[in-house]
Amino acid sequence: MGGKKLKIEELISAILLFIMASIAFINVLSRKILHLSFAFTEEVTVHFFVWVTVLGIAIAFEKGAHLGVVTVYDKLPKTLKKIAAFISASLSTLLFLIVNYYAFREIYMDLTIFHMESEALRIPEWMYIIGIPIFSVFIFKNIYRGLKIELKKIEGEEAE
Repeated sequence: MGGKKLKIEELISAILLFIMASIAFINVLSRKILHLSFAFTEEVTVHFFVWVTVLGIAIAFEKGAHLGVVTVYDKLPKTLKKIAAFISASLSTLLFLIVNYYAFREIYMDLTIFHMESEALRIPEWMYIIGIPIFSVFIFKNIYRGLKIELKKIEGEEAE
């Protein structure tokens, strides 16, 4: 086939999106044909949507597709571009460390104190939340990959 190799985060995103679309489609059919709605569909699709968002953030980090102040960045000298790239990667890492801290805190509280369950399926809430720190591994990996790509690009500019 010779095409671009599919990354695991892209594959997981595609599978989750397929499941979400299938569940929503089946729910629409059941409402129109059987006049009955499945209560669990919203619960599952909302939580999967959060997981797909986390995976999408990871994919965007590697591709350099996040919003940035490129007008200012492009005018910086090479040394300042490198510093800005490191600062950006560091702040991004810090942000997702904070997100993961609160996710783990919520999981801990759900497991030990609250024992919360989802409304429709009665699944422990921590099982939905655990996707955030698990899929954040891809974010951290791709922040580093994106930084490496950016630094190589800056080095390439220096060679010109």
